[in-house]
Amino acid sequence: MTSSITSSDDSYVTNPARASNIFHAVPSLYFYFRMLGSVFGASRMAKKKKFFQKEWIENSLKIIRYLETVGCRFFVDGKKNFIDLGDPCVFVGNHMSTMETFALGAIIRPHRPVTFVIKDSLIRYPIFKHIMISRNPIVVSRKKPRDDFKAVMEQGEEKLSSGVSIVVFPQSVRTPVFDPEQFNSIGVKLARKAQVPLIPLALKTDAWGAGWPVKDFGRIRPERLIHFSFGKPMMIEGNGKKEHQQIINFISGRMDNWNKM
Repeated sequence: MTSSITSSDDSYVTNPARASNIFHAVPSLYFYFRMLGSVFGASRMAKKKKFFQKEWIENSLKIIRYLETVGCRFFVDGKKNFIDLGDPCVFVGNHMSTMETFALGAIIRPHRPVTFVIKDSLIRYPIFKHIMISRNPIVVSRKKPRDDFKAVMEQGEEKLSSGVSIVVFPQSVRTPVFDPEQFNSIGVKLARKAQVPLIPLALKTDAWGAGWPVKDFGRIRPERLIHFSFGKPMMIEGNGKKEHQQIINFISGRMDNWNKM
């Protein structure tokens, strides 16, 4: 067990002692109250152009701590697979909830510059948009596939060549169920074009549920364990179909194991 999720150790497991018996009884109420306070503060800083890498890591870490306080437990493994890389890389993972957008800042950024491929709706989202814009992401519409592909390939290669790693969630929507049919190969194509390593990322973050009518504010379920697992780096050879299938197998295998717990 490590002392911090931001450390250079390969794995991290939440210490159950972090949980509060009082706040565990009302996890959603406590979490959203604290989370929104942090987001408002970060947004004000970002709007003033004062939200830098250090502030992003600290804010991300706060969100994780709030979840741990209400009894959520994080299990992170395989960090050395990207920490030990000398080059920027493309992270390709499944997309389950809002949590990964917040948590990966504390997991990845302490070890390398990183940004995301995101939907354009996130840079219009009230308050949160200032934070996302400050991360200089690659923005796609999900409405014009050709334009989106061009944006990811051109901007992605440019960012990678400047030393910035990129997180890609190839699914069209967030979903608690991993469907390989909805998992496209754009991350593989970017890694192949830029000639950089690709890191598979399997995650299970349904402890942060989807809400209605606002999808981002669902029920917090501490009984559901949170997992982030990073696979070994791979270089893309040929058309990338083999590596794409390896990513799918990695995520499916991890999901099967976690669902049995």
